[in-house]
Amino acid sequence: MRTLTLTLRGGARVAVVAAQWYDAFGVVTRGRVQLELRDGEPGPVLGRDAGFWLRGTGVRALRNPGRRTARVRVLTPGPGPSYAGRHPRTPATERWRSGMNTMDDAGVVAGPAAGPTRRTHRLARLAGTGLLATLAAMAATTLGAALARAAGVDFEVPEGGESIPLPGFAVVTGFFSVLGIVIAAALLHWSTRPAERFVWTAVSVTALSWVPPLLCGADTATITALLGLHLVPAAVMIPVLAHSLRELLLA
Repeated sequence: MRTLTLTLRGGARVAVVAAQWYDAFGVVTRGRVQLELRDGEPGPVLGRDAGFWLRGTGVRALRNPGRRTARVRVLTPGPGPSYAGRHPRTPATERWRSGMNTMDDAGVVAGPAAGPTRRTHRLARLAGTGLLATLAAMAATTLGAALARAAGVDFEVPEGGESIPLPGFAVVTGFFSVLGIVIAAALLHWSTRPAERFVWTAVSVTALSWVPPLLCGADTATITALLGLHLVPAAVMIPVLAHSLRELLLA
């Protein structure tokens, strides 16, 4: 049996190569470690003394979701007849065997997975994707408002007695879409499950946005149109930003 101690600093990530960690068993000896699954979904977060098998579990990486340093002791079978009979002899496994022979109880330190440069790059990618989605949401909402007006909806709000102009729909949509990008960026930086938390937050905010139209005192056609137009940018922004967060978390 060979052992390898992994030290993961805050935010660090270590990829799991199936050919190398074929039959390994890991034990968290300090801090917390999150298992990153191969289907793109974040796995469970394990605390101290928790153990896990890597063989056949679909784990693609180990990640430290916190700021404090975490340690994992990885145990792999040593070379021998039974080991060789269960593992194919490939260049990758041979390099791993020879490496483990000389790394008995050695330490490997993984630095932060997202340093300043990488973090900035990830935020820039998220912002770029979000701004493109914002433009699409503004165009779709304005088009929807124009079609509703052509169908006879006056968008007149009793308070003030004026009709909502078409540019107003674009401005409001743009403002709240950019706010959604800011929320997504914050979750990407602070949360271990940014996509799921963003969807929950965005859906909740969308539901709350229905309150003003329902209380504005406008006619039924205007209220119905306003409720529908609130769903248009949500239908554009939420899936795009959630998908982007999932991709960036695994990048």
